[in-house]
Amino acid sequence: MESSVLFSLRLSLQVASVATLFVMLIGILIAYILARRDFKGKEFLDMLFTLPLVLPPTVMGYYLIVIFGRNGVIGRLIYERTGWSIMFTWYAAALASFVVALPLMIKTTRAGIESVDRNLINASYTLGHSELETAIKVILPLSKKGIIAGTVLSFARAMGEFGATLMIAGNIPGKTDTMPIAIYTYASSGDWSKANNMVIFFTLISGLFLYIANRFSKRMV
Repeated sequence: MESSVLFSLRLSLQVASVATLFVMLIGILIAYILARRDFKGKEFLDMLFTLPLVLPPTVMGYYLIVIFGRNGVIGRLIYERTGWSIMFTWYAAALASFVVALPLMIKTTRAGIESVDRNLINASYTLGHSELETAIKVILPLSKKGIIAGTVLSFARAMGEFGATLMIAGNIPGKTDTMPIAIYTYASSGDWSKANNMVIFFTLISGLFLYIANRFSKRMV
């Protein structure tokens, strides 16, 4: 493969890995709260975290620009204090991938946590374990299949993110052109040979991820 194709592959893996790491850390926490807590506005919060699954990628990209752009709500504060903007960097691509992949992690992990037998949880409390100890030693281990399935799906979704990434990170060759963006570029320029090879590679990888996720999901039943 040419250096440009290899760069896009490495960048996609880098972006997806960073995004998935944060998706795991934040997604498990949110899923635990939604599964184990009852509070006012819980379903609204769940709906809010699920929106990236149904909103068009361009809409999510627009929201990210409004929030993290140089003149955005958060982006302006960062730029005024550091002179740095996340826009048109690979960090922006990781942020976009994180936002669109997070709902998958939350949904599968929440389902896994809610499937844990409450008798086992109550038994842990009876033995004097705190909620944190019970979560670490009982709930999360018994939810590992849902967590693994969510991680795999999130990584695959992060690898394939295109619309929001294009809006907030742009299409800068050798800097922000992830594999989906590179495929778009090659197809637009008529370089069908490279586009076909990358599409086939992406299809095989995505199919493998879905197969793994389905295996773990079936074991949860």
